[in-house]
Amino acid sequence: MLEDVRALLVLQDRDRRLLSLAKDQEKLPQDEARAQGKLAADNKAVQAAHDALVECELQLKRIELDVGARKTTIQRLKVQQFETRKNDEYQALGNEVIRYEKEVDALETKELELMEQIDQLRAAHKEAEAKRAKTQVLVDEDIASIRQRAERIKQDQAELSAERDQLAAAIPESILPLYQRLMKTKAGLAVAPMQDGKCGGCHMKLIASTVVAVQTGKELARCEDCGRILYAE
Repeated sequence: MLEDVRALLVLQDRDRRLLSLAKDQEKLPQDEARAQGKLAADNKAVQAAHDALVECELQLKRIELDVGARKTTIQRLKVQQFETRKNDEYQALGNEVIRYEKEVDALETKELELMEQIDQLRAAHKEAEAKRAKTQVLVDEDIASIRQRAERIKQDQAELSAERDQLAAAIPESILPLYQRLMKTKAGLAVAPMQDGKCGGCHMKLIASTVVAVQTGKELARCEDCGRILYAE
């Protein structure tokens, strides 16, 4: 194997590792978004429990106002009843008082039901918040792990890039541009092995002269189909 090809293989190893790290880096925001997404269902449950509790409390408040208004009306009717001298008017006012008192009784029964319901909704809301808190702990751990991985990737990239630059500097200028072009156009595989007389990159059969050139390792041999630099395993 040509020493230049051997050097290219080492360089390609570093470049492929850098490409792999770049792909891992690209996935990090998606991983973080997926981690945050785990909270979506819990957030929805907490909001639903909160909304149900608020609505029930508003209903209770409206009923309390209605009860207060009716009790005020009852007091007013009793005063009118006390002041009237007409028997039929007294009786009519008395009937109104009875009607309002029945309404107050019904509303107060509803109040008790709502109070019980509010206690249940508060418990449900507290339970939903507790579940979300547990999920938040897991999400925080996931995000911390993702960010630690991001730091490791940056460190690895810095180390590999420095090593890669040194390796590239040792490659002859007559070969390096070809290698770099192939790395961009051939999915990160510029130097491929010859396998059973075929290119290890495109898997096309090589002509006899190319096979001999690869086997002898005395000159730079390339696949006549894809252009990759070849070496014998």
